[in-house]
Amino acid sequence: MNGLIGKKVGMTSIYDDKGRNVACTVIEAGPCIVTQVKTEENDGYSALQLGFGDAKAKNTPRPLQGHFKQAGTGPKRKVAEFRDFNAVDKALGDVVKVDEIFAEGDVVHAVGTSKGKGFQGVVKRHGFSGVGMQTHGQHNRGRAPGSIGASSFPSKVVKGLRMAGRDGGSQVKVKNLRVVKILPERNLILVKGAIPGHNGAIVILEKKPKF
Repeated sequence: MNGLIGKKVGMTSIYDDKGRNVACTVIEAGPCIVTQVKTEENDGYSALQLGFGDAKAKNTPRPLQGHFKQAGTGPKRKVAEFRDFNAVDKALGDVVKVDEIFAEGDVVHAVGTSKGKGFQGVVKRHGFSGVGMQTHGQHNRGRAPGSIGASSFPSKVVKGLRMAGRDGGSQVKVKNLRVVKILPERNLILVKGAIPGHNGAIVILEKKPKF
C-alpha cells in the first residue's frame, strides 16, 4: 500500500466545484526519505521504509544514527513501513513527495494518535446513560456505572469490563477520506473530514488501492 508520513497542520474549509463548503484537514505530507528498501529475497516481503521530520542526534540511539547514515540523511522523527509500495520506483536515500503518491479525488486512510482525555467516567468513556431517574434515593447516581457483577459468583470483577479509566491517547484509523486538494509546492494535502490527533501530531496517510 502506498502512502506517506505527515504532520497535522490544522483544519480549514474550501469550496468544491459545486459551490459547497467542505471541511478539510490540512496535512503536511512529506517530503519523506527512503531509509530502507525491503525485498522478497532479503526480507521475505517487499516494502519501503520512509522517514519524516528531523530529530536531534543526541536523542537518537547510535544504531539508528547508523541506519539513517546509510540512507545519506540525518536522524528522523518518525519512520514507517509501507508494504508493496509500487507507485514510484525509489532507491535508498531518495525523496518521496506528496504529488508523486496522491492526486485530487483519491481515497485515503489516516492513522493517528487521538487526543488524551485523562481519567474519565463510564458516561464519557463508553457512552453509558447512567442510572437514570433521580428517585428512590438515586439523587447522586446520575453518572454512575451501576452494578458491575454478581456476589457469590464469580466473586470478582470480570476482566475487560467497561469501567472508568484513562480515555484517548490510542491509535485510531479513519478510513475512506477523500483528497480534496494538493499543494505540492508547500507539501500540503487537504483531506475531507477530521482525522485523529492534535495540531502538529504525526499522521500516516495510506492510499486506498483501486481494484
